[in-house]
Amino acid sequence: MRKQGLDQLGTCSPGTLRNARPQDADAGSAHGYAIARHLEQSSAAILQVGESSLYPALQRLLVNGWATAEWGQTDTGRRARFYRITAAGRKRLAVEAAGFERVVGAINTIMQAG
Repeated sequence: MRKQGLDQLGTCSPGTLRNARPQDADAGSAHGYAIARHLEQSSAAILQVGESSLYPALQRLLVNGWATAEWGQTDTGRRARFYRITAAGRKRLAVEAAGFERVVGAINTIMQAG
């Protein structure tokens, strides 16, 4: 079973990234650094994704056919790999998001009962 959750406060484990960008699934392509900065900014700096978590997670998306990637240049002229979610990735994202919502609901129920 994969480890999920926070390794340290504000630092994501690889499994956490599966549910990190559901609202941006159709936003187009982005390179890894931009994805990491977006997660940090969108979460008010609660999610800080390091390279050791981000790039293995992106590679798993590619291997599973949930994303595609192509090489291009960033706004600053650096060579980077740009990732885009596939139709299969959007379907998988919906499944993962539903599972995540069930877990959050269960935790809320436990916290309110306690």
